[in-house]
Formats: sequence, C-alpha cells, structure tokens
Amino acid sequence: MKILMLAAMLFIIGCNTSDKKENAAMPGAYKMLSQNVKSDKTDTTYTSLQQLKIYTDDYMMYANVNPSDSISSFGIGSYSADKDTVTENVIYNASDTSKNQTAGTFKLLIEKTGKGYKQTISDILSQGRHIKLTEEYESAGTATKSPLDGAWKQTKSYNVKAKDTIVSSGTQFKTYYAGYVIWGQTYSDSLNKTHTGIGFGKFAMNGNNKVKETMMASTYYQVRGHDFDIDIEMNGADGFTQTMNNKDGSKGVEIYERFKK
Repeated sequence: MKILMLAAMLFIIGCNTSDKKENAAMPGAYKMLSQNVKSDKTDTTYTSLQQLKIYTDDYMMYANVNPSDSISSFGIGSYSADKDTVTENVIYNASDTSKNQTAGTFKLLIEKTGKGYKQTISDILSQGRHIKLTEEYESAGTATKSPLDGAWKQTKSYNVKAKDTIVSSGTQFKTYYAGYVIWGQTYSDSLNKTHTGIGFGKFAMNGNNKVKETMMASTYYQVRGHDFDIDIEMNGADGFTQTMNNKDGSKGVEIYERFKK
C-alpha cells in the first residue's frame, strides 16, 4: 500500500527518456522495472508495482496497480522535452478514492540506460520527509502505427441489452501508441465515494474496424490477463466509437474524442 500511494503522488510528475546533449525522442511505451525511495533514514527499492507509461507525439499517460491490493492510479496530460529535462503538464490524475482536476506542471531530469531510461527526482517533500525518488524503465513499444494512435477522452458510455439502454457516468481516458494501450477511469458510487480503475496492455488492429486488446494488468480481475475483441468505427480523424459484444447478449458502447490540452 505504501508503495502505491507514494507512486500515486509522484507519478503525477511522470517519467520518460532523454538525451543529455540533444532533445529527447519521447514517443513510445515504457514499463517500470524498479522504484527506489531514499531519505535520511531509508533506502528501499521496490519492484512489485506494475506501471506502464505511454508518450505520444504530444501527450503522456501513465497507469499503475499494486498487485497485492489492486489499488490503482493514473494521470494524463501534455509534455515537452528539452535536452535532459522533460516538462509534463498533468491536467487529470486519480488514485484509489481521490481525483484531481487541477492542472500541474512538473520538470524531470532523465538519464538514458541500455534498456530504456532512469528518472531521478532529487528532493520531494512527502509526509514531512525529504526524499529522493529514482525509477528505472525499459522500452516496451513497437514501431506499429494505427489510426487509434493518440490520447482520447470518453464523451459517452452506455450498455444496451434487448430494448434497455443504461447510460454510465464517470470520467475515462484512453491512450494508444506503439502497440500498447492504457485506460483509466474514475466514477462515484451511491454514497458519492470516488473509485479509480485502470487497465493496460498490448493492442493490435484487425483491418480498419476491429482491435484486439490484451490486458496485462488491471484493477479488475475480470480484465487482467484477458483478450478483448472490440469493434471500432472512426468518426473522422478526431473521434471513434468502440463496441464490445458481451457473452450475455448485451453490448457496451463507448464514444471518444481526441484529448485536448
């Protein structure tokens, strides 16, 4: 639990790859290998948190889940890179039972490694302690391109069964790039308590109107480790509708538009 809550707070800041002499080539998908937290009293490395981060040409999105309790977090925003510094403008993030829609700008120092990159944040105040956070990532993406590549925000979601249509509420984002996909959602229950859910994995297009998503990790046991065949209808270049046919004869429909800064 401590691992995730620290990550949820700090991964709003983000992570990436850069060259110290030239501008960073950011686009790609990256899997976190380890996280080291160091203070005047502790020096601990964690390897259990599952996190994926995707950079498109203009946007970034991350999502993580703690396998021990399925508590999750995610964030999304725009970014820019200059030499060994990446500036991320996070406009939405959520963790467990909280969400934050206040935009924040963060600067990160990046070092390339043989596998990918290492991020170090030298001084962060956390619960009254000054800590140094170091995370290591490996590149996981491919050179595959698709019409879905980019960051998206869900504008409508509903489930259809027979003659009944049930509209869902909540907020959801989704990012496709380099053969990988991330989605993150927040919603409120009947007691107005916020919940966060995520999923990430690989995807592959089957023609122009079908996509298979292979979920590597998720908040939900019904999702993680499973494949999902989804019908896709592009609504021009800046929108799409996805339809998933369920085993009970119902179908879930989600409508997305390209994410804007």
